[in-house]
Amino acid sequence: MNRHVVVRSAGDYRHLEIESFEPRPPGRGEVAIAVEAVGINYADCIVRMGLYASARQLVGWPITPGFELAGRVTTIGEGVQGLRTGDRVVACTLFGAYTTHAVLPEWQVFHAPEGISTEQLAAFPATFLTAWYALHHLAHPRPGQHLLVHSAAGGVGSMLVQLGKHMNCKVTGVVGGAHKVAFVESLGADDIVDRSQGDPWAALDAAHPDGFDLVLDANGADSLREGWKRLRPGGKLLVYGFHTMLPRQGGRPNWLKLAWGWVRTPRFSPLEMTQSNRSVLAFNLSFMEHERELLQTGLEQGLEWMSSGIIQPPGVTLFAFDDVAEAHRAIESGTTTGKLVLIP
Repeated sequence: MNRHVVVRSAGDYRHLEIESFEPRPPGRGEVAIAVEAVGINYADCIVRMGLYASARQLVGWPITPGFELAGRVTTIGEGVQGLRTGDRVVACTLFGAYTTHAVLPEWQVFHAPEGISTEQLAAFPATFLTAWYALHHLAHPRPGQHLLVHSAAGGVGSMLVQLGKHMNCKVTGVVGGAHKVAFVESLGADDIVDRSQGDPWAALDAAHPDGFDLVLDANGADSLREGWKRLRPGGKLLVYGFHTMLPRQGGRPNWLKLAWGWVRTPRFSPLEMTQSNRSVLAFNLSFMEHERELLQTGLEQGLEWMSSGIIQPPGVTLFAFDDVAEAHRAIESGTTTGKLVLIP
């Protein structure tokens, strides 16, 4: 029996419904995959809340969340050249990954490297591509430059730390609890600030009074403002999310908190940027299907790096498919490290 998670309207965890469905056969250029693991991202929670812009614009309701999965090819459509039935694969999806059976275009499906578990593979594409695009395509930090990575123990943050070190940069990570420090140390961070121990900005100023060349931030208003202040001349603030504006429990948006966060989000002046030699970069990969060849190249590179040991496979915490609501609660809590994975 094939099942998928369906969200019919915006809401809390109760809106994550699991339903049976009859899969369609793959068409030309497509492959069918028996899904063995599904990566969970915080963006999936935002989709469920009805706040993810690309989900509203590209899909609408109902929607099946999810950007990444791993499994085995069961059927290939006409014209498929590089994949065969039985191949072990990892895939990117533009939503739709919370399923036991997926049909995807061949260009979104990649051969799985040996020696990496299916669960780790499923947790890899979205966070790696976010980190890779940020550093290799937008920011281009030079060896020796100093990076500040917020939420360094999370999925994207842990990839940013590793890729920053691979680019021979100095990396400072910010984490939300003492239990996350050892994990970020294992990724190679040069130093770590635990914001549960007090004002992180005071600690960062004391340790790094000269500031940073690149600040990577998915938190929100306060963090963006403070990070901007600590950029060196020529520095860049790179924005890829606004997590602190969203709920940590309950699963529903706090509209007053969202409005307050929007009002307090800094507005950056081009005149000030020109005079201070600082800049702001931002992106959302779900609006970038037109860059498919670039993203294919990035993920192929990442799978090679992971297979060769240049970067570590993501640490994963597993949830049964029926426990999808518990997985969303866990990732919203901000207490997890690495990635969460659903097992159909």
